[in-house]
Amino acid sequence: MSRLSCVLALALAATACHSGKPPELTVLGVHAAPLHEVVFVQVTNPARRPMRLTRLEYTFAAQGAQVSSGEVPLARDLAAGASVVVEVPFDVATEGPMTLRGTLTAELDQIVRIFKVSANVDPH
Repeated sequence: MSRLSCVLALALAATACHSGKPPELTVLGVHAAPLHEVVFVQVTNPARRPMRLTRLEYTFAAQGAQVSSGEVPLARDLAAGASVVVEVPFDVATEGPMTLRGTLTAELDQIVRIFKVSANVDPH
C-alpha cells in the first residue's frame, strides 16, 4: 500500500468514528419480563439525513459499578428528526437509578459511524 493510500485510509477511519451531533437516547421505561427486564430506549436522529441503526453495545452501571452489559443487533432505518424505540435486555434486578452507556453503530451517508451514547435509567 502506498503512503498516500495509508494516509487516506487513516483519515477515512477517523471521520467514520464521529461526525456531527450523535443520536440521542431517552429511557421511556422498564418492564419486568419472565427471563429478564427490558429497558425501552427511544433513539432520536438529530441529523438532517436518514441513518440506519445496526448495533448498540451497552453497559448498565449502578453506584459506579457495572451491573450488566451486552449487545443488541439492529436493522432499523431512522429518518431525519425521527425516533424509534429499542428494547435493551437487562438481566440483573436493581432498585436504584442506573446509567446506560455504550456505543451506537449506524450508517449515515453510506459511511459506518460509531456514536458514544448514554442515558439515565430510573427503574421506578
